[in-house]
Amino acid sequence: MKARELMSTSLVVVPPETPASAVAALLASRGISAVPVVDAAGAAVGLVTEGDLIRRLADEKPGPLAWFLGLFKDSGKLADRFSKAHGKAARDVMTAELATVGEDATAEDIAKLMESRGIRRVPVVKDGRLVGIVSRADLLRAVLAPKPQPEALADDAAILRA
Repeated sequence: MKARELMSTSLVVVPPETPASAVAALLASRGISAVPVVDAAGAAVGLVTEGDLIRRLADEKPGPLAWFLGLFKDSGKLADRFSKAHGKAARDVMTAELATVGEDATAEDIAKLMESRGIRRVPVVKDGRLVGIVSRADLLRAVLAPKPQPEALADDAAILRA
């Protein structure tokens, strides 16, 4: 199956300036676990997940040696974590490095991408615009879908090969 057959197309999207609190309320009220962030042209620029928002609650509290231990940490990663934990808008808390696929990507390719990147959903793009999302649930439906059968098998040998 291809992404175009698997993807959800009735998407809820938000612009980058949407307040993080409004994104959280949207996820909770719609019972969804993520929302794509799109620019004015409809291009996906990020994805805000429940995990991105939960990170705000789980942000580490500085201990007595935090200033000293912080000297040995990657300052870029620390700045990114602080921004996500304290960001006010979707652009601040979203995951910006998106793994996307085209409409012709196979279910197998999408599954491999999800597995290698440790992600739960993949935006589907066409001509730079977001057209859908394939989630793990969508892939599960592909696995459970009946396989197409040949219309007529001529003999026992053909049946065995099939």
